[in-house]
Amino acid sequence: MQRAEVWAVGDAYEAYVGRWSRLVAREFIDWLALPAKKRWLDVGCGTGALTQTILACADPVSVIGVDPSDGFIAQAREQTRDARASFHAGKAEALPLANASVDVAVSGLVLNFVPHPEQAVAEMRRSLRPGGTAAVYVWDYAGEMQLMRHFWDAAVALNPAAGSLDEARRFPICKPERLQALFNDGGFDRIECRSIDVPTVFKDFDDYWSPFLGGQGPAPTYCATLAGEKRTALREKIRASLPIERDGTIPLIARAWAIAASSPG
Repeated sequence: MQRAEVWAVGDAYEAYVGRWSRLVAREFIDWLALPAKKRWLDVGCGTGALTQTILACADPVSVIGVDPSDGFIAQAREQTRDARASFHAGKAEALPLANASVDVAVSGLVLNFVPHPEQAVAEMRRSLRPGGTAAVYVWDYAGEMQLMRHFWDAAVALNPAAGSLDEARRFPICKPERLQALFNDGGFDRIECRSIDVPTVFKDFDDYWSPFLGGQGPAPTYCATLAGEKRTALREKIRASLPIERDGTIPLIARAWAIAASSPG
């Protein structure tokens, strides 16, 4: 069970949560409603979902995407054919940017995976010009990120030891009060938090289940450790818990918590 988690293969990530993260990204950018012609930074840009949404909806001067995964960076470059975008390898705790070099620093579905999130927030503030905007969003693992909750509720029912891997337990930062405290302690002003709900409708059970076999993220990584019979038992317990419609579709929702704050100055 102690297999290292993987976040590096773009196609597997897209099938698992990338397709849903794009819906959240649009709502997130619409909520920020920032003026055009800003210099943006996307921390932990992954395969480029948030960067592409910024380009499409925010009319930026530029967007710099930073991610530690070479695989994600390669896919982001391949899928983002826009001269305003550039992608660079780097960690959230040590961004490869000069001080006060961007107007907006954002991060989507990343902060909880950073070993030292307070350092990532400090780096966002360092990179921002005075009066700039920092904003992030993370999945509501303990609540209405339903595709993952169905997985972990079933996994823990079959094997209580799996609870130690459940994102709801591992990532307490993914709650409004913890996010607000993180940015308050980081010296930001005018902090605002909200939930973002998006529909995640699966066309059938295979559409729901197959991404858990891709090895990307905590739940698929756990699934990959299970022997055949145990994996089958987990699959069938999840199937029994899902709200499957007569036509086979599975209507769920995914909730993210979003926070925006201003850099002093």
